[in-house]
Amino acid sequence: MTIAAAERAAQLVGTPFRPQGRSTASGLDCLGVILTVHRIGSGEAPSDYRLRGDYAEVFLKMSQRWFRKLPMRLGKPGDVVAMKIAEDQLHLGILTVNGFVHAHARLGRVVETPGRPPWPILATLRRRNRARKAAR
Repeated sequence: MTIAAAERAAQLVGTPFRPQGRSTASGLDCLGVILTVHRIGSGEAPSDYRLRGDYAEVFLKMSQRWFRKLPMRLGKPGDVVAMKIAEDQLHLGILTVNGFVHAHARLGRVVETPGRPPWPILATLRRRNRARKAAR
């Protein structure tokens, strides 16, 4: 699953950036990238969050439903990284073989940045096995 997710993330490179964006046609924000790559319905996630402050708490709470937290050193392509880019601001990306894919507000599009993220990683998350969850 993780390699397929990394490949889906790479296909989003060039998609326009839009705050609270959930559509590849009109634009994605960093949460929109995660929802699209991991095929989580946009209606299942909040779209009225602020980019600062409560965003980190909302995402980390919500993510427990679809992801499991990993030791940071175990991240593989396709895993989600939650990064602290400012004192009260969280940013999300998808690890790839060469770096990570994320929605870059300043550049106005989804990009793949080579290497490790330059910001502190707060959490590494892996998609829960949907078949196992459905069987419960």
